[in-house]
Amino acid sequence: MVSFLHTLLSFPLLLLFLFMIYKTIVKNSSTLPKGPKGLPIIGNLHQLDTSNIHFQFWNLSKIYGPFFSLQIGLKQSIVISTPKLAQQILKDHDLDVCSRPLSYGSQIISYNGLDMLFSPYNNCWKEIRKICVFHFFRSKKVSTFSHVRKYEVKEMMKKIYDNVSISKISNLSEIIMLVSSSIVCRIAFGKSCEHEGSEKSRFHGLLVEAQAISLPFFVSDYIPFMGWIDKLKGSVSRVNNTFKDLDVFFEEVLKEHLNPNNMKKEEEKDIVDVLLELKKLGSFSIDLTNDHIKAVLMNLFVAAIDTSAATSIWVMTGLMKNPRVMKKAQEEVRNLCGKKEFVDKDDIEKLVYLKAVIKETLRFYAPVPLIPRETNKSFNVNGYKIEPKTLVYVNIWAIHRDPETWKDPEKFYPKRIIEGLPGLVRHKKNHLCFIAKNHI
Repeated sequence: MVSFLHTLLSFPLLLLFLFMIYKTIVKNSSTLPKGPKGLPIIGNLHQLDTSNIHFQFWNLSKIYGPFFSLQIGLKQSIVISTPKLAQQILKDHDLDVCSRPLSYGSQIISYNGLDMLFSPYNNCWKEIRKICVFHFFRSKKVSTFSHVRKYEVKEMMKKIYDNVSISKISNLSEIIMLVSSSIVCRIAFGKSCEHEGSEKSRFHGLLVEAQAISLPFFVSDYIPFMGWIDKLKGSVSRVNNTFKDLDVFFEEVLKEHLNPNNMKKEEEKDIVDVLLELKKLGSFSIDLTNDHIKAVLMNLFVAAIDTSAATSIWVMTGLMKNPRVMKKAQEEVRNLCGKKEFVDKDDIEKLVYLKAVIKETLRFYAPVPLIPRETNKSFNVNGYKIEPKTLVYVNIWAIHRDPETWKDPEKFYPKRIIEGLPGLVRHKKNHLCFIAKNHI
């Protein structure tokens, strides 16, 4: 009886609390550009499909303009759909929007923001980024792993050739994903993922699940008191279970590298070896722990494998759907490289048209069609005041199809990149991958 009275008395307080939140949201929205009207509390949440949200935002921009606002649950949001506005947000106000929105899934798999992708803009993120850029992403360091890439690509070519010789169909998506994961695993973990039997199934099962939970939709991210819906759908248990399995996998990798019987020469050391050595030195402003190392490995495991494979697959898709483009790319490679067994780095630098094909692929089939950010302080854009904690969505997919920027944007036309010479200055400004500095 007492608990029932408590519930009865707390209900009006809950309604009052929700009303005050809604009133605050409505007040803040008056300083933002126009957008579709939403419902109380849920806002426009019921109108959005997360599977193609960039396409929905593009259609909304045709109605409300390239700069419009949304209410997603209890969070105010703005959407940017032109290069000029994107440059204002991602360059001029870079430090004001340099953090990604917090998500239940990303918090779990990033070990509570200890990685480089999902960590908020703080001292930890700066140190992790510094470690990764200096020790792993420098051109000199990348070139030391060229033998790994060369071997895995040759194995891929051999597999395709063997399939052709027996008239067997090659699934390029599977083959490219496999070679991408093999390269990343050998560089990061020091071992190939092409195991036999249960170990191979385990690895690929983890990879598929990690990709599935990396950017899921959680109702609690937008309406905190409705987190029970995520539990009811099984989203929370799926993320937690997958994270536990991944953590066990990374722990095994660390133990293998810490085993004194597995000593390596300097040129044989992988990313895990380097991170463990840096942890031992302890010469950073943060206390580098195993969780930091596992968080970085998670980034490589999920982001590096998926985006590399996706870009390669889209390149092949663009070529197969445009036979003239494929023929021209083939002629350039054959004329320059002749009957060479392998096209190396120096050859690629001379393949102007092929590089244009890759850049046009990044425009036409953007691997990441939407950049989500969250503001950490107020600032003005185009006369509108953007408040802290506002979600910012930069629609790369829409920007790469802006008819005022690109001639025939719906056409796959690599020559447009070459025509932008010298220096590809115009196209660097219009390709979002060249705009943002932090957390792209």
